[in-house]
Amino acid sequence: MSWIRSITVQTPNTMKVQCVGVDIAKNDFKVAFATKGEDNKLSCTTAKKFDNAKTGFNQLVRWATSEMDKNAPLVFLMEATGVYHEKLAHHLHRAGKQVHVVLPNKFKHFAASLNSKSKTDAIDAKLLARFGVEREHRPWNPAELVIKRMRDFSRYRVQLQEQKTAITNILHSKDYAHGVPADIKKSSKKVIAVLEKEIAILSKEMEKVVKSDPEIEAKVNKLRTIPGCGITTVAAIVAETNGFKEFKSAKQLTSYAGYDIVHNESGTSVLSKTRISKKGNRYMRHHMHMPALSASKHIPEFKALKERIKAKTGIPMKAQVAVQRKLLILMYTLWKNDLVYEKDYHQKKVARNNAQATQDSALQQLPLEV
Repeated sequence: MSWIRSITVQTPNTMKVQCVGVDIAKNDFKVAFATKGEDNKLSCTTAKKFDNAKTGFNQLVRWATSEMDKNAPLVFLMEATGVYHEKLAHHLHRAGKQVHVVLPNKFKHFAASLNSKSKTDAIDAKLLARFGVEREHRPWNPAELVIKRMRDFSRYRVQLQEQKTAITNILHSKDYAHGVPADIKKSSKKVIAVLEKEIAILSKEMEKVVKSDPEIEAKVNKLRTIPGCGITTVAAIVAETNGFKEFKSAKQLTSYAGYDIVHNESGTSVLSKTRISKKGNRYMRHHMHMPALSASKHIPEFKALKERIKAKTGIPMKAQVAVQRKLLILMYTLWKNDLVYEKDYHQKKVARNNAQATQDSALQQLPLEV
């Protein structure tokens, strides 16, 4: 992996570009500076480390300024890693710097294309810097305030729901344990009641935020025409995807949510069962669970999908995950095309395709003009 120390490879573009690749973690981040010159040669510096705090952000900007060619554009590129990248991305954006925040699956595929198997923060920083100068990326801009508020309320609501589930399980275990003091059970029930109250309040707050923006409310209401998709579910998915702006395809979206398929191989001939990666956005998968259950009961094509996968695999959960994935794609399609759900949409689509095929066949049989 000679490119880690000093890269000299041929690249297609001729304009000089510069990128600071940022591999970010909770407490610090490592960066590397890559340059692709007008001679198409690529070089990369040794990685440096800064604190993931305002002082570290300012030090990064000063270091990048000292490294850069003032006559060529400079960008900063990082992965969307939970929430750890957010403060740095906002700091750089306020400072007038061009920022790219890439989806983890995109970076993963780029690294795989280079046959990079080692994984350290320093190597990732250099890979990210190289990714920034070898590929085109859309500039990152902060989410609109209404989207951010929807996401904040939604995530906190999920976190409280998870706490409620944990306390409920504890209470359940106490019911089967011998000699547990009544005060412990009483305390658990109080905590659950408080959590339920707060969860209900957060649901109402999410509705208020959605209704505060007429344009978003109108589009959210269109997705609510899908059976089983309530306002909190739709608002959460819209918030987590920034109104689906970050995705050019349904494949990118499902990968981001963790619904992409992983094939595990052992040796050259033994294949284990396929599974979803679950490396994506866990909040999206959380919110897709209940709507998918409803869809598999009330939407014929979803019901058929569930039954088909269940019959093929014998695993009900795998069938349910397939429904979640298909439902997410439906939401994406409706949002992108500003449409409402039609009960007989699938049948109409098949009819249109059949009609088009018939028309194409008829045109092919027409005699050619001489």
